[in-house]
Amino acid sequence: MQNIRNRTCNTIVILNLLQQSYTLSNKHHFETRAIRQQSEKSGNREHSVPLYLTSSFTFEDAESMQATFAGETEGNIYSRYSNPNNDELISKVCSMEGAESGFAVTSGMSALFYALIPFLKAGDHLIASRALFGSTHQMLTQIFPRWNIDFTYVDGHDAGDWEYALQENTRILLLETPSNPGIAVIDLEKAGAFTKKHNLLFIVDNCFATPYIQRPIDWGADLVTHSATKFMDGQGRILGGLIVGKENLMEEVIFFARHTGPVMSSFNAWLLSKSLETLAIRMDRHCSNAFTLAQFLEVHKSVNKVNYPFLPCHPQYEVARKQMKLGGGVLSFEIDGGQSAAQNFKNKLKMITITSNLGDTRTIATHPSTSTHSKLTPEERAQVGITDGLIRISVGLEHIDDIIADIEQALP
Repeated sequence: MQNIRNRTCNTIVILNLLQQSYTLSNKHHFETRAIRQQSEKSGNREHSVPLYLTSSFTFEDAESMQATFAGETEGNIYSRYSNPNNDELISKVCSMEGAESGFAVTSGMSALFYALIPFLKAGDHLIASRALFGSTHQMLTQIFPRWNIDFTYVDGHDAGDWEYALQENTRILLLETPSNPGIAVIDLEKAGAFTKKHNLLFIVDNCFATPYIQRPIDWGADLVTHSATKFMDGQGRILGGLIVGKENLMEEVIFFARHTGPVMSSFNAWLLSKSLETLAIRMDRHCSNAFTLAQFLEVHKSVNKVNYPFLPCHPQYEVARKQMKLGGGVLSFEIDGGQSAAQNFKNKLKMITITSNLGDTRTIATHPSTSTHSKLTPEERAQVGITDGLIRISVGLEHIDDIIADIEQALP
């Protein structure tokens, strides 16, 4: 039996279990596919998939090597092209997202870059939701203009704004939902209809939700990106990114990536595939804790506003309930007193970690205006609701009473 390939990620995967064969399909639940979807077993009969720490792969003879390089037979050649550990990870994420093909790269930003750049050239234009991660903003505003690639920011909640931004040279609609750090939610169904109407490529950054909570492809997305560094890994250990989507589009992405070299290491792919086995149970706890914390903050005297999709007060609550299974593991809130109050709050925290990452087992507090989104101008931050008093909390897996206790003692 041939290895699972990263050229295509059909939702049915046959697993060679030596004495028996077992077929996984979409009829199996998310949790089962995350655990049981594995690479082919070796002759050593291992229960856990081994690490393939090799730069290249051997051939039985000159003819088989020639046929593999010519694409006449499938097989691994070089780990920049494919590796059993990467193939297993890609196959799992494709199954989770309902995608046909995928590729694993070195980071979430690498995933976003390689989802965009194969489909853009000098003179092209893209539309992007204004509420984006800080490095995505830097890429659009500082890097793409060097290649004469233009963009227009839009209000993600106003389809009329999208129509107004449309140009003859527009090629892509890029959305991030829920957004970082304002937790804004964009209607994927409306976006899918808009891109289909205008023959645009529809790309979604699904990092905050993960495929356990939200599947953009079900709403018309062509490509989906992930920073696997976040909830997919879940323990703040490694960097990684994934791009999944339609096979014909992924052929372009894979060609670009294979020949420019941002491939994920086989070690990171092996570790991430193991992490995905517990994604569902971890996200259940992340979301439960986040929702309870959001309810606590909503009534606290020092908190002006709480951003969490499953709170009825959230402006896109109905949209979130339509396209998300749960509310996610990240929230943000605004406290009185601006930057000094926000910094004072962070400095009083005892258990909760101060860092820029998210999606960890450990609860994390971040002040976006002085860290992840500090490169935006004050006006740009104001447009997406990033005030000087905004705090982002990536809610971890600790007991919720301990999380609330630490936040309560740190609040004014």
